Amino acid sequence: MKNSKLVYRPAGLALGFAGGMLARAAFRQTWKWAGHDDDAPDAMDEDRTWQEILIAAAVQGAIFAVVKAAVERAGATTVRRLTGTWPG
Repeated sequence: MKNSKLVYRPAGLALGFAGGMLARAAFRQTWKWAGHDDDAPDAMDEDRTWQEILIAAAVQGAIFAVVKAAVERAGATTVRRLTGTWPG
């Protein structure tokens, strides 16, 4: 296994956790910015409409995907700067 992969593995886990926390905060702020006072609907919320639940899920998925890609890319470029090789 390459040294860059060994360096990236624990850093990737930590970055993944931090990215998840960042994505959750970004989604909450986006949901509030969109004019919703309460928490985003859960799929099992009986009082919410299908439309509201599916829109919230789509927005949340998009935010999580963008944050995940940004965090992984930043981690990989940092490992390349430190080790000289790409961790993939």
